[in-house]
Amino acid sequence: MNRIEDTFKRLRQEGRKAFIPYIMAGDPSLGETKKLVYLLERSGADIIELGVPFTDPLADGPTIQAAAERALKRGVTLRKVVGTVEEIRKKSRVPIILMTYYNPVFRYGISRFLKHSKAAGVDGLIIPDLPPDEAGELTGIAHEKDVATIFLLAPTSTEDRINLVSRASTGFIYYVSITGITGSKLTINGKMKSMVGKIRSISGKPVAIGFGVKKPEEAKAVAEIADGVIVGSSIVRMVNENIRGLPRYLKSLRRAI
Repeated sequence: MNRIEDTFKRLRQEGRKAFIPYIMAGDPSLGETKKLVYLLERSGADIIELGVPFTDPLADGPTIQAAAERALKRGVTLRKVVGTVEEIRKKSRVPIILMTYYNPVFRYGISRFLKHSKAAGVDGLIIPDLPPDEAGELTGIAHEKDVATIFLLAPTSTEDRINLVSRASTGFIYYVSITGITGSKLTINGKMKSMVGKIRSISGKPVAIGFGVKKPEEAKAVAEIADGVIVGSSIVRMVNENIRGLPRYLKSLRRAI
């Protein structure tokens, strides 16, 4: 059982839900990323999702794409992000998930990447463009090293897809609340509640909801349905536009969740 699983188990015992904020590594710099991770932890983050900048981020909306472009211009790479996690581990034990795309992992070398990630203190991976039925090599090595592999499901996912993702996922399952990109408008309805319940009953794993959560009241509504709430675009935007207002915003989300 790794830190992600430990966190969900502890929160379940405490009757709480996981607050999972997302930031883009290297925006505005890798040095600032370390400080932001510590701020997120102080502000009540249970797990932190660290985005790795990539040139063709298919799942990301304009806010996160712009952050990735800024980080890439500063020379941020997957290898440097892994090194930054290693530095973060000198002061923090908060579970960290890397959200990256498959191409940088493939270029790095799957086995080497997972070896270095585990040594650095990475707890889990989200690779949105790697289908679970094509991820056997990566999931096999990751599970040997106790690095969680987190796959995505959507409102349109079939029961066969839910079963496939349930088998491949460890840590938790990421439910994409909308059929779109990050930062899109969130609609909370009975279908979402029904789908999350179905995923949970089939998989036996925690389900965290992301995409479109911005306001504390949205986070509260999502927390009533899911085991965790992922907030990304609004935090990334504040890092770039209103960093002084970020601590208050983070605490408002934590209170709501």
